[in-house]
Amino acid sequence: MKVLHPDWEYVADGVMGGVSRGQAGQAQVADRAAMHLTGTVSTDNGGGFIQMAFDLAEDAGGWTGLELDVYGNDERYDLRLRTTRLTRAWQSFRTEFVATAAWTTIKVPFDTLEAYRTDAIFDASELRRVGVVAVGREFAVDVAVSGVRLY
Repeated sequence: MKVLHPDWEYVADGVMGGVSRGQAGQAQVADRAAMHLTGTVSTDNGGGFIQMAFDLAEDAGGWTGLELDVYGNDERYDLRLRTTRLTRAWQSFRTEFVATAAWTTIKVPFDTLEAYRTDAIFDASELRRVGVVAVGREFAVDVAVSGVRLY
């Protein structure tokens, strides 16, 4: 297992004209230091997402998956991974998870990721970006991540 130390950043649909609002920052969430994404997703004006994401500096080749410690508001979120093969902003490898109101470790085997709008095959050695995304429907966002690991 390899513990990652992500440098999270906040991204919203405003980059595409959307009007979703939120923020991401370090916080104490249920007695743990975590990156905390909060806000509201709006599908108005062609929008529909907010996210926190980080660029991966480590080589994930040789690892079989990603593990995250998550806490939330019992809503569904996406985990979206991007590799160097993906050339368009809308392309990703993804899966969904529910962030429950208790700290939970989710394990995501790389071979279970779904390719979205790409014919590329996922190659862990090409992994370059990881995002936790609130997307696709109007809802209040409240999700935190306290740990990220390759396994």
